[in-house]
Amino acid sequence: MDLQIIMEKIEFLDHKFKVAMNKILKIFSLVFVVILMSLNVKAFTVNDHKIAVLVNDKLITSYDIVKRMKMRALLSGIDITPENNNQLANVAADELIKEILKNEKLQEYSISIDENEYLQHEKTFYNNISMSKDSLQELFKTNNIKYSEFKDYLTYEMSWQKLVSGIYYRLTSASEIEIEEIMLKNPELSVDLAKNIIIQKQLDLKSSKMIRDLFNEATIEYK
Repeated sequence: MDLQIIMEKIEFLDHKFKVAMNKILKIFSLVFVVILMSLNVKAFTVNDHKIAVLVNDKLITSYDIVKRMKMRALLSGIDITPENNNQLANVAADELIKEILKNEKLQEYSISIDENEYLQHEKTFYNNISMSKDSLQELFKTNNIKYSEFKDYLTYEMSWQKLVSGIYYRLTSASEIEIEEIMLKNPELSVDLAKNIIIQKQLDLKSSKMIRDLFNEATIEYK
């Protein structure tokens, strides 16, 4: 192979490596925005509104990341500590990026959730956790989190599932063998429930692929 071509390839790979490393360092910088905190989420307050991430010209601030960290910690019943801070910050940032990308797709398909749909989903949510709506509202209030932000969080998830189902549900299927295998492992399941589990797994895979594609197509800048 011509020496010039080899050198050009080496330079190209070196440039790609530097870009990748720069991106990693920017991701890590998100962590330092929220590193100073107490051991308990209830005592954790940050008023920094610096831009942390740009997603297709949409802004995510360090304060947005902090609020999402707190909300996730409260819903999970865990404290934010120096040991788990890095992980929670990165998860929160990743989740906010996904919400922006999902919202762009939801607008493209004109997906919306009416109040009855939301209330039914909210009821299901509280049936699956050991906390009442009043208790969660009070917990959010104590930690300076607006309940409307949690409502938006649930609405985004509902809307995305509605979009994925609308696009892919007709392409899913559950064979008798798959249903039997599920029911052998879980004898208490009905045929319909076993079928729904199989189909939901297929939809989840489609959802993951859609999100990966959105990430690949997006312009994401870590500040």
